[in-house]
Amino acid sequence: MRNRTADPYEGEDFGLIDSDRGTEVRADDGVMLAVREAGPRDAPTTVLFVHGFSNRMTSFHLQRRDLHDRWGSSVRMVFVDLRGHGRSGTPSTESCTIEQLGRDIGTVIDALVPHGRIVLIGHSMGGMAVLSAARQRPDLFRQRVAGIGLVSSTAAGLASEGLGRNLRNPLLDGFAFAARSTPRLLEHSRVAAKTVIWPILHASSFRTRVSPTLVHFTNTMIDQTPVGTIGSFLRTLEVHDELAALPVLADIPVLVLSGSGDVVVPFSGAQRLATELPHSELVRVDGAGHMVHLEFPDLVNDAIDRLVQRSVDAQNHSVG
Repeated sequence: MRNRTADPYEGEDFGLIDSDRGTEVRADDGVMLAVREAGPRDAPTTVLFVHGFSNRMTSFHLQRRDLHDRWGSSVRMVFVDLRGHGRSGTPSTESCTIEQLGRDIGTVIDALVPHGRIVLIGHSMGGMAVLSAARQRPDLFRQRVAGIGLVSSTAAGLASEGLGRNLRNPLLDGFAFAARSTPRLLEHSRVAAKTVIWPILHASSFRTRVSPTLVHFTNTMIDQTPVGTIGSFLRTLEVHDELAALPVLADIPVLVLSGSGDVVVPFSGAQRLATELPHSELVRVDGAGHMVHLEFPDLVNDAIDRLVQRSVDAQNHSVG
């Protein structure tokens, strides 16, 4: 009889993306952005995955593992580490903004996807970066981007509801100031720093009982993010506003997906976002937390697959 308490991810190779083809793209301010890709470079569709705050590209491991097998040679998958995260370079404090992340996304597209159909998938802060890119590069999006997936994300600041309210906290304000001014000093007091920021980085990842291996994998991503990066991005998460990007997406297929138990970006925010996007599919994942793509990968992968198919169909229809 099968042991029902067995860990389904015990022995999982979470380094799969790290073994993919690797390259670097130089951002407009000189920061090097690490990129991995799987699938043929001449595939008709490229899907670019953009991870969230204090994560790295490997947070999309279960999408890389399963969707690559599903799509085969028809899709090229591209993953990027945001500045200050993963293998990407260390940015200046001043450049740790959603605005700059949007420019970085545009730079990656220009460098690696100069032709063909593009679908963008952004989780959390990655979704905000995608929206920022849309606002700053509307012609690029109208001409080249065939679909957008916004997973556990929002178009406006996180401080108004959910766990984001904790961003307006004197302790976090002090942590953010210290991290921005003396990050090297804070690295030596990482335990104290994590205690201050813990509610944002850990408590909300999963809302159901998940694999201990998956929890360890997620916590390790967070633990390996430099304290300076964490502190430097806190302010932009609180004040960002990319509502002006929504009209750019009015004519393309969009996926808006969120967990009902997400206390960082509550599902009510996803509902409001979807109402502003006429060609959106709204997906509520019952019981899921903020890391919904790891917590319920099959459901999320199916939704992403539907988005890609809708994007292909819509573009073929417009050409025909």
